[in-house]
Amino acid sequence: MKLSTRTRYAMRAVLELAENFGKGPLQTRVIAKNQDISVKYLEQIMAALKSAGLIRSQRGAKGGYILANPPEKIKLSDVFDVFEGPVVTVECVANDKYCNRSGNCVARQIWAEIQRVVRNVLQATTLKDVIEKAKDNKSDYQI
Repeated sequence: MKLSTRTRYAMRAVLELAENFGKGPLQTRVIAKNQDISVKYLEQIMAALKSAGLIRSQRGAKGGYILANPPEKIKLSDVFDVFEGPVVTVECVANDKYCNRSGNCVARQIWAEIQRVVRNVLQATTLKDVIEKAKDNKSDYQI
């Protein structure tokens, strides 16, 4: 499984918003500069995040974007789903009718387990968890 650039950049943008939560809105150009993302590309990403209800915009001279909910309430799966959709390792896991061997296939069981584990990690990890882990490791959250 390989994450798209849109997903990686979206994660970086919402993590920056999470890191600044409660300090007021951040402008797209500020996030773009800090995360080394094209402003035009980031605007498209922010529009998708806003449509999904994960972020809100505030107009005005001191306007920009803020998280719609506190960082501890937003899971990585919330962001992932906007850009990647459901985690699917192989077609037969999503649809057992895809292959006539699905009912008796050990490989399918392994792919299903991988899919469950990935999904569980995404659902169990919040933006706050990532920010705290980065601080604990004295590292960045570049995804």
